[in-house]
Parts: sequence; structure tokens; C-alpha cells
Amino acid sequence: MIDARKVIGIIPSRYASTRFPGKSLADIRGKPMIRRVYEQASKAIETVFVATDDERIFTAVKDFGGRVVMTSPVHTSGTDRCAEAVLLAERECGADFNVIMNIQGDEPFIEPRQLELLTECFDDPGTQIATLIKAADSIEEIFDPNRPKVVINAKQEALYFSRSPIPFIRGRESVNWAESHTFYLHIGLYGYRKEVLLHITSLPQSSLELAESLEQLRWIENGYRITVRTTTHDSFGIDTPEDLSRLLGV
Repeated sequence: MIDARKVIGIIPSRYASTRFPGKSLADIRGKPMIRRVYEQASKAIETVFVATDDERIFTAVKDFGGRVVMTSPVHTSGTDRCAEAVLLAERECGADFNVIMNIQGDEPFIEPRQLELLTECFDDPGTQIATLIKAADSIEEIFDPNRPKVVINAKQEALYFSRSPIPFIRGRESVNWAESHTFYLHIGLYGYRKEVLLHITSLPQSSLELAESLEQLRWIENGYRITVRTTTHDSFGIDTPEDLSRLLGV
């Protein structure tokens, strides 16, 4: 079993957002969003850090007693920010971490059990990268390009991720596809072995990654295995002020 002291949760959080600037600091029932994420993650992971490039977020995390590191503003993905952040966190803690959990900073009500499920993947020493999937509930989700789909093999490893509905169901009208096959949606949580994280973030973008705008395709193209586990909980990211209003029922 993986030693809990060797696992770190990192929450990449930036202030800039095209559709919702400063959303990490948006008030949710008296607490900033980033605090909600941090507190939920801390229910499942002993050591949690926020990784940001903004002084306002850095200060907000310090104010509620959270751990935070300041990272470079040039990172283009949360994975890249995690790679820098784990080295900074190790220096601050005086400890080495073997497994890094990349936790979305805009999901204030993330289920701790999802993080526990992801962590359990690393009880197998052969696990390199892990993520979660969920069975699609509707035909709309299957055809929504903003909900990446994933096909898996018998070993519970991802074969491919796509914004298109995969697989294609031959001989059936598309409105009936959900009756013919279980389609899986990708839940955007990742766990990585540290040495794997440091390597995948040094790789150049791949052709499939650029085509689909899905960074996990770079890892698959370079021969990495992505272990998957199935959850029944969906992810509820806050991308716009309207998303927050719907979440709060206002």
C-alpha cells in the first residue's frame, strides 16, 4: 500500500481566466473557492498545496492557514505547474513525495472519495499515471466536445481520449448509441509518479495533443500507460459566473 506521507495533492490555481477572472477567490457561502477545494482535498490527502502565480491567491491561501507555493507565470497547463510545485513543496516540507495528485482548482465540492480512489491506483507499483472516468448519462454528454470521452482496455487502462464520441457505433442511429455501448467521460483528476510527471512535462507537444487539445494524448503517444478507475460522481467545474450562480441556486 502506498505510504500516505509520500502522497501530495497540488491544486494549480491562477487568477487569469477568460470567462471568469479571479474565480479562485469567488465567494462560496462565506469562503473563497480555493479554500473550498483545499478543505475537500485535505479530507483525503495528508499534504496539500496550492500552486499559483498570483499574489492575491497566495495571500488568500495563507490567510486561511493553507500551504501554498508561488510558481512561474509561463506554465500553459496545470500539469506543468504541478511539476514545478512539487519540487518547491518538497523543499519547504523537507520531504520527498512519490505520488502527485493534480486537483482542479475550480471544483469546490470535489468528492474526497474520488481522490482516495485515485490514490489507491498507486498501490500497484506498476501504475505510472492514473485518472478517473464516469459512464455518460445522456446522449448530449456523449456528443458534447467539452466532455472528453475515453475508451479503455481490459486492464483498466486508457486507450484513447477524444472530444468526439468514441467508439463509433456502426449500423445504429447516433441517437440510439447510448443503448448499444457504455460511453465513458473523462473526469479531470490525475495522479502521477513523480519521475513520470517530471518527464512528461519535458516532452514536446504531440500531433494528437494539438489536434484534440488534450494533453494526456502526448503521454499515450510517448508510451505511458494511464490507469483508470470508474467513479459515479461527476465533476462540477466553475468556468463562468453563471456556473457559480447555478451551483448556489441563485
